Amino acid sequence: MAGLYEQLQESVGCIRDKIPERPQIGVVLGTGWQGFTDELDSRVGIEYARVPNLLPQRSEGAKNGGSLIAGRLGGVSVACLNERFHLYEGFSAQEVAYPVRVLCALGINVLFVTNAAGGINTDFGAGDLMLITDQINMTLHDPLVGVDDARIGERFPDMTTAYDPDLIETATAVAGRLGIGIKKGVYVGVCGPTFETPAEIAMFRTLGADAVGMSTVIDVIAARQAGVRVCGFSCITNKAAGLGSQEITATEVHAVMNQMKTKIKTVGLLRETIISLEGL
Repeated sequence: MAGLYEQLQESVGCIRDKIPERPQIGVVLGTGWQGFTDELDSRVGIEYARVPNLLPQRSEGAKNGGSLIAGRLGGVSVACLNERFHLYEGFSAQEVAYPVRVLCALGINVLFVTNAAGGINTDFGAGDLMLITDQINMTLHDPLVGVDDARIGERFPDMTTAYDPDLIETATAVAGRLGIGIKKGVYVGVCGPTFETPAEIAMFRTLGADAVGMSTVIDVIAARQAGVRVCGFSCITNKAAGLGSQEITATEVHAVMNQMKTKIKTVGLLRETIISLEGL
C-alpha cells in the first residue's frame, strides 16, 4: 500500500492537471463561510470524489458534494476547500488533515482557516468575528501520530506561533480599514458532536479559551508541520453552555451564519485580507 507521501503526490498530480496555476493561498471554509468562493475569478471546481485519495473510504457519499475550488482574487491565486472532514463523523485525525495536506503539497504559502464557534469570552456576542491568536487542542487527537516521513514535514513542529503574528497584524489592519469590529482570542477545538456542558466551558475558560468549536485545530497542526503560515477567523454564533439562557442547537448556529450582515462581514474581511497579501 502506498504511504502518505505517495498518496499526496497522486492527489496533487490530478489537481495540477485541472487548475491553471499553483495556488499561493489556501482557504478552509467552515460552516457559513462557503459564499466566499463567489468572490473568485476564473473559478475551477474539482469534486473531492474526482481526486484520488481525497475522500476517506468510509465517507459513504456524505462528502461527495465537497469540492476544491481554485481561482484568482485580485492578483492572488487561491484554492478553497468548501467542505472539511470532522472527527465526530468517525474520521481519523489523518483523514481530517488530508485535504489541508493536499493544499500544502500544492505549494500554498498561507492557509486561512475559518469556522463557526461558541463564545466562551463573556464579552463576545452572536455575530462577532474573532481573529484566532492561538489554539488549545482538546480533541485528544493529532494528525502527526503515525509513521514519520520527513518529506511531509518536521516530526515535532514548533507551535509557538501556530497563528502567524504578521498575518494577525495584517488582518487587524484590514478589519480597521473596513470598519469591521474584530475580537482576538484563543480557540479550543473539541471532538464533538455533543455541544459542551457548562462545566466543560468553565474548564476551558479557566484554561484561557475564548471560543470553542469542533474543527480547525487538526488543520492547523498539519499546515504547521508543512511550514505553511496560518491565519484563522471564527464567527461567534452563540454564547457557550452556561453563559446564556438559550438552548444551543445547530439551527441557531446556521441561522447566525446565514444572516446577511454576517455574510458581508465574513466574506469582506477574508477577501480583503487575502488581496492585501498580493506579492507575498
